[in-house]
Amino acid sequence: MKIQFLGAAGEVTGSRHSIEVMLAGRPRHFMVDYGMFQGGREASNKNLEPLPINPNDLDFVVLTHAHIDHSGLLPRLCAQGFKGPIYCTTATYELLKILLPDSAHLQFADLERAERKAKQGKWHGDMPVALYSRVEVDMTLAQFEPLDYGKVLELAPGIQLEFRNAGHILGSAIAVMDIQEDGTPKKRCVFSGDIGMKGKVLMPNPDLIADADLVVVESTYGDRLHRTLSETESELIEVISTTMAGQGNVIIPAFAVGRTQEILFLLIDLVRRGLLPHLAIWVDSPMATAATHLTEKFFSQLDEQSQATFSWYKNNPNAVDLRFIADVEESKSLNRIKGGAIIISASGMCDAGRIVHHLANNLPREQNAIVITGFQAYGSLGRRLVDRAKSVRLFGEDVPVKASIHTIGGLSAHADQAGLLDWLRGFELPPKTVFVVHGEPEAASVFAERIREDLGWKNVIIPERLHIYSC
Repeated sequence: MKIQFLGAAGEVTGSRHSIEVMLAGRPRHFMVDYGMFQGGREASNKNLEPLPINPNDLDFVVLTHAHIDHSGLLPRLCAQGFKGPIYCTTATYELLKILLPDSAHLQFADLERAERKAKQGKWHGDMPVALYSRVEVDMTLAQFEPLDYGKVLELAPGIQLEFRNAGHILGSAIAVMDIQEDGTPKKRCVFSGDIGMKGKVLMPNPDLIADADLVVVESTYGDRLHRTLSETESELIEVISTTMAGQGNVIIPAFAVGRTQEILFLLIDLVRRGLLPHLAIWVDSPMATAATHLTEKFFSQLDEQSQATFSWYKNNPNAVDLRFIADVEESKSLNRIKGGAIIISASGMCDAGRIVHHLANNLPREQNAIVITGFQAYGSLGRRLVDRAKSVRLFGEDVPVKASIHTIGGLSAHADQAGLLDWLRGFELPPKTVFVVHGEPEAASVFAERIREDLGWKNVIIPERLHIYSC
């Protein structure tokens, strides 16, 4: 078996793992995830790179979850000739019917806006690139074959797949694959996808896997520990209370899928417990609105506390003034609100979507607060804000950063170092090979060393992008 890491090697975005196995005398190829790179010019260039193999030669794709950094280039792959099935959980498929059309729309909207600015002489820098169209998204969605958690499916003679709950976002999965190559013992390959934090808001704890020969594990926060939920709640209460008292707005960039719902459930629960007063919350993202309604549909997949909070809100709908923004004009009207609003909007790394407009409007006012609740990739607008940039360039213009910037890490949908190690301890025997991916160089390096020292596992590899490894 050969595995090549086309993305998420030495970085967090662009998850794409290419696997070649020998079955019935001929090579078979498949992908685990096919995500978009995010964060600046280098990411755009990587998104345009050709696949090292002909897309027609791919037999199938296994998708761990719906986030764009794992799924976002699937329409481009299909447009280039891939005709095989794409396997994911049922909830992931439902989310992708929201996420992928929105991704195509945002790409074309950003390109059209840049072209208008360029004609007016107001655009500086690289032009955005539209990677695929809505038509190509619709073609891609027809290739999906959903598979429920815990069911084993034979993908080809000698290859079986089972999805287990990763506890990261709705529908997120650990891909457990049993592969019987010609003339070799069966190998169990486990692809972690993104592992959720134990005890976090909304999602259940990630499933433990008892055995594996090969493990590909994420390391997004492999070099650090998250704040506890209690500490996170205290920070959030302080930021919101102080900003509201100062007649400012709280702007929360959030991924439309997962993070927005977690924040909503947490804010409602804080009101339920009397730790925050009545709140006025606007969710300004059509995709987040759709994902929130979808979360209701998969109510039984939520953790028990979130189910209880949701039921309380249904019985006390006036406790929080929660509004979902439907159209662009309504979104623009939020610019007139100078204080007292909590605005949650996508995208989570601030590089696209309506959040960019809200930042342009609210960053110049010192009474406002920007609350960053998730990982910000190198090169992204969110990362520049976290790194305390004095000004940022939005829509071709310099915007001063006078609002306060708050990073609240305890809401991460990713397990921290301790959580990842706990998940790995679920394996009863050390895997023969462990690949540490989906982490920036420092995070991956620190986490790999922790695996070696704390667990005593020897063959722990931080793969290089595009390098081919024999397993």
